[in-house]
Amino acid sequence: MNEIFADLHVHIGRSENGKPIKITAARSLNFANIAKECADRKGINVVGIIDCASPYVIEDIENFLKTGEAYEIEDGGIIYKDKVCIILGSEIETSEVNDNGKTGSAHNLCYFPTLKDIRAFSKEMSMHIKNITLSSQRADISAYDLVDIVEKYNGVLIPAHAFTPHKSFYGNCTDRLSKIFKEKFDKIPAIELGLSSDTYLADEISELENKSFLTNSDAHSLPKIAREYNKILVKDISFKEIVKAINNEDGRKILANYGLDPKLGKYHRTYCEKCGKRIEGNAPVLKCKDCDSSNITMGVFDRIEIIKDKPQTQSPTFRPPYIYQIPLTFIPGVGPKVIDKLLNNFETEMNVLHKLSKDDIEGVVGAKVANNIMNACIGNVDIQSGGGGVYGKVSVDKNF
Repeated sequence: MNEIFADLHVHIGRSENGKPIKITAARSLNFANIAKECADRKGINVVGIIDCASPYVIEDIENFLKTGEAYEIEDGGIIYKDKVCIILGSEIETSEVNDNGKTGSAHNLCYFPTLKDIRAFSKEMSMHIKNITLSSQRADISAYDLVDIVEKYNGVLIPAHAFTPHKSFYGNCTDRLSKIFKEKFDKIPAIELGLSSDTYLADEISELENKSFLTNSDAHSLPKIAREYNKILVKDISFKEIVKAINNEDGRKILANYGLDPKLGKYHRTYCEKCGKRIEGNAPVLKCKDCDSSNITMGVFDRIEIIKDKPQTQSPTFRPPYIYQIPLTFIPGVGPKVIDKLLNNFETEMNVLHKLSKDDIEGVVGAKVANNIMNACIGNVDIQSGGGGVYGKVSVDKNF
């Protein structure tokens, strides 16, 4: 068995010929660049690229395979330079009716083993989506129906960033996933926690006790890849092995979830749209304490406080540890030039975060930056909570 690192939610900004895929993502995010970034700089062994149902991306994948740098394997996935397994995925926005009878929407991560499967999935979904070339487009079906379509093409569906106030099931559609998926709820093996929540918050909802949790980056630029990721125990890197690990089958399993402290997430606390500021105080915050306005964006922490049905006293026995980790890009004093220095000396970000001593880092970037990185790695930081689409901020304790 091998311990590997996986980030299963990375977007594509543009196709190789410049066609828009994810409008809000960086132009440099294309299929080939993601593969190279994971192999050469991040040290990520398995990456889920979740815009592969776009015909433009499918064309890019076909051309990428022709270069000889990558090849498909029987157990699913595309292997790049024998270093990285690329899982082909699609983020689909489904149309839901929320608990109040109003129209809601949620994002779903759909993963497939082969190019043939996702090509067929794309063709069918083009009948439910107005513009299949773009990422995360609204489908005219519920996730209840989407499950069957994904299964038809040998895929697996996982709710994306399940608690965020926009485009998620718990965030704006329902207080229970089982209300959406009904008798198909057992077909959902996991949820993605999202940057503003963690294991301890999610384990306050009893229906999730048998579901695995995933921590992924939802990267909209190359540097953001692996700001959250999973350590997974598998025999080899393939679609089949990752699905087994998510299902805790045959000794495969998720060993750890590495993620931000939820306070750093940009939707952790409630935000007043009128005052334009985050609202602190005891959760749940339902209106602004300064202007009394109810025009708010509900924070993840506040939302979970409303919908939870048990205290977080103990996680299920199979649940791996959630390890708070601050990405290099969040650490004060660690800019692009410093990161380049570190990677030129230590190859990948995973090496920097998991294998180096303070002395190793100090020898390359100096004592001050080394102190900041080590403080961040052990959680010796102060964090100002995020909210309303603005990330939280890190202040590093200088007394290391």
